[in-house]
Amino acid sequence: MAVYKIVVAEDEILRKKAKQVPSIENNIYKLLDNMKDTMYEYNGVGLAAPQIGISKRVIIVDVGKGLIELINPKVESVQGSDTQTEGCLSVPGVLGDVHRPLEVQVSGLNRKGEEVSYNATGLFARALQHEIDHLNGILFIDKSINLRKEK
Repeated sequence: MAVYKIVVAEDEILRKKAKQVPSIENNIYKLLDNMKDTMYEYNGVGLAAPQIGISKRVIIVDVGKGLIELINPKVESVQGSDTQTEGCLSVPGVLGDVHRPLEVQVSGLNRKGEEVSYNATGLFARALQHEIDHLNGILFIDKSINLRKEK
């Protein structure tokens, strides 16, 4: 497949709400495959379609337990709270501490169009929330305290 250039923070697409995917067709399969290649090439743990310049509500996440693909994802419930350091492929060289729910339930569609749901904790929960924020035009730096340059 293809590796895309990562869109950086100054690009206006990252500040717009991404569009719902009305139906899953070949273009969505290709998008998911290209997002996967791009995320792994840049050593990321998650990627949202706007980060490669495409305004669609599509995310992928892999925190070491296998690739998760979600189309039109939404957070159904949250529990607890946690503050951890985050970075982002679209904000290179910057880290910040972000307060997020510790546990989330996220639902959406998989590439087959089937409804799926994940009960996530820890890094998995954080990555899902980070990528869903991208779909809503929110960057981690908007929620961060203690922004700093990566060492």
